[in-house]
Amino acid sequence: MEENKNRPEVRTDGLTDAEVAQSRIKHGENMLTPPVRVSLWRLYIDKYNDPIIKILLVAAGVSLGLAFVEGNFAETAGIFLAVFLATTVGFYFERDAARKFDVLTAMGEEEPVKVVRGGRVTEIARRDVVVGDVVIIETGDEVPADGVLFEATDLQIDESALTGELIAYKSTDGADDGAYPSDVVLRSTMVMAGTGRMTVTAVGDGTEIGHVAGSSTELTAVKTPLNMQLDRLASLISKIGTGVATSALVIFLVHDILTNPLWHTDDYIGMTGVALRYFMMAVTLIVMAVPEGLPMAVTLALALNMRRMLKSNNLVRKLHACETMGAVTVICTDKTGTLTQNRMQVAEMVSGCDECGSTQSQVMQGKLSIAIAANTTAELNDGQGIGNPTEAALLLWLEGNGEDYRMLREEARVVERLPFSTERKYMATLCDVGGERWLFVKGAPEIVMGHCAMTDGGRKEMTARLTAYQNKAMRTLAFACKRTDTVDISGMTFQGIAAISDPLRKEVPDAVRSCRDAGIDVKIITGDTAATALEIARQIGVADADGFPVDGRDASPGRDDEGLRIDITGPEFAALSDAEAYERVKEIKVMSRARPTDKMRFVEMLQKRGEVVAVTGDGTNDSPALNHAHVGLSLGSGTSVAKNASDMTLLDDSFNSIVKAVQWGRSLYRNIQRFVFFQLVVNVTALLLVLGGSIIGTELPLTIPQMLWVNLIMDTFAAMALASLPPESDVMNERPRSRGEFIISKSMGRAILIIGILFFIVMSAMLYYFENVAGVSAEELTVFFTVFVMLQWWNLFNAKAWGTCGSAFRGFTADRGLLLVLAIVFVGQWLIVTFGGTMFRTVPLSADTWIMIMAGTSPVMLIGEVLRMICSKRAAAV
Repeated sequence: MEENKNRPEVRTDGLTDAEVAQSRIKHGENMLTPPVRVSLWRLYIDKYNDPIIKILLVAAGVSLGLAFVEGNFAETAGIFLAVFLATTVGFYFERDAARKFDVLTAMGEEEPVKVVRGGRVTEIARRDVVVGDVVIIETGDEVPADGVLFEATDLQIDESALTGELIAYKSTDGADDGAYPSDVVLRSTMVMAGTGRMTVTAVGDGTEIGHVAGSSTELTAVKTPLNMQLDRLASLISKIGTGVATSALVIFLVHDILTNPLWHTDDYIGMTGVALRYFMMAVTLIVMAVPEGLPMAVTLALALNMRRMLKSNNLVRKLHACETMGAVTVICTDKTGTLTQNRMQVAEMVSGCDECGSTQSQVMQGKLSIAIAANTTAELNDGQGIGNPTEAALLLWLEGNGEDYRMLREEARVVERLPFSTERKYMATLCDVGGERWLFVKGAPEIVMGHCAMTDGGRKEMTARLTAYQNKAMRTLAFACKRTDTVDISGMTFQGIAAISDPLRKEVPDAVRSCRDAGIDVKIITGDTAATALEIARQIGVADADGFPVDGRDASPGRDDEGLRIDITGPEFAALSDAEAYERVKEIKVMSRARPTDKMRFVEMLQKRGEVVAVTGDGTNDSPALNHAHVGLSLGSGTSVAKNASDMTLLDDSFNSIVKAVQWGRSLYRNIQRFVFFQLVVNVTALLLVLGGSIIGTELPLTIPQMLWVNLIMDTFAAMALASLPPESDVMNERPRSRGEFIISKSMGRAILIIGILFFIVMSAMLYYFENVAGVSAEELTVFFTVFVMLQWWNLFNAKAWGTCGSAFRGFTADRGLLLVLAIVFVGQWLIVTFGGTMFRTVPLSADTWIMIMAGTSPVMLIGEVLRMICSKRAAAV
């Protein structure tokens, strides 16, 4: 790269505000130009590529030709208008859903980046990084722009996004031993280990990945399990609809040929017109039978859910997470940040005196202060920590005791650093301090103390203190040091321990209780000690005050009903065979000292048992489990690697947001079921009506424009109304649904058939009355059409309350989408009846007739209310 040949000037103090502004003007923002999108006009035209719409347009074109001969353009105009409305409304809502998704994905440019500006470390949004900025990168970060390193400590970067190279070792020497020089780092690569500082050389489209932004930033649609299930349903209904439509076409046409004298004349134009009318009827039946509104209902429901879930601090990154959260049966949560506030503070610092075998509670000065300052990578800015929260708590403790960690770091020149890893469980830094070379180590007490020469009394005393701290759910760190020229931690001198507290989030116990009531098992998987993990389990309600599993009956603390322990450590779990692990995972409530492989294996075993698993995590080490879970939930404060591996991000890091996500997911599934129920009732009624009419030789009771209006109601408007219903709290009292459960339950199938047949009987009785008693007239046919629409209008109330025993009017004023659709359908029907004329074969109806129609069709809703009231009383009695 050119930047490597002309190495940029190293300015460790960063840019000034004026230089930042100049750089942004010269090089632009750190934003990738999105792929060239298809124009809105082209997207709209594509809506007419639907095979059924094409058939309708061909039929409408032929109808237009006949209209010129016959001089009657009303029905042809009605067909064109109905097709226009169906395509335009569908296009609008699909574009609206896409815009919402674009807004959510654009939030990635707001990811915080640590930079040095004006000599101070601060955080800015990724989009605000400019050429010349000094950027600090460390394990878990995504590199925000292209740059050249001037500091690097054990830096390993995943460059697979660009080069396919999983791990590239980076240094400041600029060696050409890889796809890029060793001192060059590139945007969108991931820091897998180590730390470094870089000078930005290119931003936005000027970066390497910017050159291929068209492919690297392209969004791909996710085919969700629910979508596939609905596709199968749509295919089934389409086959039935096509069969009914074909049968109706044949029966109507044969009946007309046998009874209509026209077919015994030379009026071929008239014959063509009759055949075309029946052909268009059959096509319209297929249009009505094919539930093309299902995919749109799902898209709309997902888009609305994504926007609403964002308000409840759930950023949905992958569409399937919306629906899958509703089927979750197990939540594997980490501790820090999710269950606790992630506001680390040093509760107590105890120094060790191995020579005398005792401990001292006074603050240890000298080397411990230097050890904390030099052997950390976090920073403080206006009293706020930037970087690792635990390290930030240590730096705040130093400041609270009158120490300036920046000056201490300047006194200790870093020679070599071994970053913390979950495998090692410690961090080591080799420094030159006052003319001597010192090795400072901090990490898990059992690891650090195991490498220290301590007296038995001192070790016993420290172990007792550690147990006491851990039993209070405090995080503990041990410190050690020695004079040495290598990073060899054997024979260290023990310096002391720090007890760091992280208060429990107040809302967590109630949220865990809600999960338990919803049939969701909560398990804690953490890298903390067993004592700390069990204490947190007690505090949140996973285990009771005595260490029993909640609702357990066994008589020994920390054991389940069968006497097996409910807690386990990572190494213990790793030692289990697959068969043993498979049997144990269901009852294990707490895993402590968990490593990434332990967490991933735990998740996989739960999945093998048929569980739907959600996993929370914030670190790079959590990414394997996040990626393998059905739903990976990263924390807003977590690393970029964790976020990229997840399906959703909890912006507030709160476990309570997970409960809200489950509620949203279950409500989403119920809303889609409601739409299916409503649409299939209309389908069954319409198909039976036309098929029955064709068998008994009745003329088509609904015209093509009328049927297209009904199709618009049951597809687009019903999708709007039912997909927009807000989440309901009662879904959290149900057991999780099975992922393989068919969208149409047995009770729903019975209800669809019964209501559809009843509607068919009512409409058939009206047809019989009009033809044999009152006589068929334009007014009677208008009443027939309006009654058919109003039956569906009232049934929308039943669809709204489907799946519950509550009234359809519960929370009615909050259902703004439903209220709007009810108004649109009613007003639209009135306008069509009043002004539709020949186009829709309607005549205006009197107010008295409207009142009779509304009163006569209202039992559809009233009977539903009575049945739901009976259901509610039975549920209360149980």
